[in-house]
Amino acid sequence: MIRVLIADDQDLVRLGLRTLVDSEDDMTLAGEAADGLGAVAVARAERPDVVLMDVRMPGIDGIEATRRIVADPQLAHTRVIVLTTFELDEYVFDALRNGASGFLIKDTRPAELLRAIRLVAGGEALLSPSVTRRVVREFATRPSPVRKPHPRLGTLTEREREIVGLVGEGLSNDEIGERLVVSPATARTHVSRAMTKLGARDRAQLVVFAYQSGLVDI
Repeated sequence: MIRVLIADDQDLVRLGLRTLVDSEDDMTLAGEAADGLGAVAVARAERPDVVLMDVRMPGIDGIEATRRIVADPQLAHTRVIVLTTFELDEYVFDALRNGASGFLIKDTRPAELLRAIRLVAGGEALLSPSVTRRVVREFATRPSPVRKPHPRLGTLTEREREIVGLVGEGLSNDEIGERLVVSPATARTHVSRAMTKLGARDRAQLVVFAYQSGLVDI
């Protein structure tokens, strides 16, 4: 059973999400919160599998609440999906940088949201290529940041570095396989090994690593 925490300051949004979660046999509501501090408190008390986190809420916002949840060792298995009405890339990257496992726009279709919850609960990241590419375009228009190599960068093989860079560009395993002329299964194996070596929670953290280590040209 997937235990879901809903954090949103709008009553109607929470009601809609609650109804959606309650309609599924493999999901149950772990709790609700109307602000960031409440989200952190309920997460610590209930230890949900997945948090649906609004970005703009009173007190601390969803990005800071995500950071606090991810940083709590007692919530190591809790995953956060950030929800927002704003398709702003700064929120995407801030959410990922602070440990979110995915990002969705609030007008996402119910079936897609349910699929996202199941994917993230299963340990996968929810980061579509289209969203990742928007991040790439956004950062390409900014002044070049000073980026430092990750201390574990040297543990990666050349092929693993190449694949992490492609993950950072938003390519799926199928697309990586096509680009490198290998099977999707082989690409998936390389991604998994890179995650293990870098201590990444999921694919979303590989995207952040790729940016911060200069493996993606921006």
